[in-house]
Amino acid sequence: MNTLHEQLWNKCLNVIKDNISDVSFNTWFSPIVPLKYENNIFVLQVPSQFFVEYIEEKFIDLLRVTLYREVGVGTRLEYRVLIDKASGAGPQIPSTSNNSVVKPNAAVGAYTSPYTKPQLPEIDPQLNSSLNFNALVEGVSNKLARSAGLSISQDPGKSTFNPFFVYGQSGVGKTHLANAIGIMAKQLYPEKRVLYVTANTFQTQYTDSVRTNSQNDFLNFYQTIDVLIVDDIQELAGKTGTQNTFFHIFNHLHQSGKQLILTSDRSPVVMAGLEQRLLTRFKWGLSAEIEKPNFELRKAILKSKIYRDGLEIPEDVVNFIAEHVVDNVRDLEGVLVSLLAHSTLADIQIDVELAEKVISRIVSITKRVNTVEKIRDVVCEYYNLSVDAISTKSRKREVVQARQIAMYLSKQLTKNSLASIGFAIGQRDHATVLHACKIVNDQMDIDKNFRNSVKEIEELLKKQ
Repeated sequence: MNTLHEQLWNKCLNVIKDNISDVSFNTWFSPIVPLKYENNIFVLQVPSQFFVEYIEEKFIDLLRVTLYREVGVGTRLEYRVLIDKASGAGPQIPSTSNNSVVKPNAAVGAYTSPYTKPQLPEIDPQLNSSLNFNALVEGVSNKLARSAGLSISQDPGKSTFNPFFVYGQSGVGKTHLANAIGIMAKQLYPEKRVLYVTANTFQTQYTDSVRTNSQNDFLNFYQTIDVLIVDDIQELAGKTGTQNTFFHIFNHLHQSGKQLILTSDRSPVVMAGLEQRLLTRFKWGLSAEIEKPNFELRKAILKSKIYRDGLEIPEDVVNFIAEHVVDNVRDLEGVLVSLLAHSTLADIQIDVELAEKVISRIVSITKRVNTVEKIRDVVCEYYNLSVDAISTKSRKREVVQARQIAMYLSKQLTKNSLASIGFAIGQRDHATVLHACKIVNDQMDIDKNFRNSVKEIEELLKKQ
């Protein structure tokens, strides 16, 4: 049979359970053990000091009113922090509410909701407004992450993508996506507290809080955030104290239905220096990789930025940049800035030669070497013909056309003699190659589809 203090506590739990979510009840009240009730003092055993701080901050009004109603007006509350499970020993801490002067009848009658609290002050989200979804061009390499980010920003904290862990090499767009989510979430839900912070800044803030003995203020501030974005989370590796604090913040926000967005230069699977309990939580939601942008996406990013900045850059220059700057988006944008500076400050025309000069300062350019054999093979692949087919004397229209295009492109893109080109493509003489070049030139002038086919083959050769 339950003792008096257990019966009274069970009555209190029934009231509390009706006023808070199941998650909060199971997390913060189910672990509490009633120890005794005597001399108008109710003693509760809690698992840790953190429990005391959290309950005192979030639920003390509800708890005090419930105790007055079910136990008696003026009931004082104390906590015993469990240190030794065998003996149940631990420090006993009086509730700060014991010093509050409350008019019992007014308190019980006026109570409406445990969530009623003062309006929190506005905070600066620390977001970069230029890094929005409109400026984030979608491609194969970022489609999953971008789509998930859009979904999250429209209903933060409510999807299964929590936490949302984005990883990839430097410069592929992780920070851009993280900012874009925060910007859209703030636009759709102005009342939500959204915060972007780098892991390095978080670490600095935590260190300052330890130095000034204000860890509780630091913890309390982060526990009020609705959408928390932490960039470069791998920077917390080896920082045990910071990781422990972030663990409590993560748990609180996740259990409260708040959204967490984390970025890293590597997958949680291969991260070193972080506690296993954190890595486990990083994998609770969705982990999405952003890969290096492919040629099509690099070109689309360039064209988007050129359009936004009102620039005029020739198509061949755009192609040249997209072909040679392959690792990340930041380098693409850097090249455009440099081109614009050269063009305006030195009054130099933007062309492939200038682009090559600028790019060579950022990345190593390996010139692609076209050979007659390579051109012949690409043309055959484009027209779905075997190499042997254009080497025969066949007069089929598609075979003749492919042979002539291969000769034309070989003359345009290599330094080979006409004789060597003819020999490599069906053992023809130089006169046949000259004739083929004239035929292709004439056909390109009058046939748009034919001209587009030749250009498509040239584009394929640039990617080989």
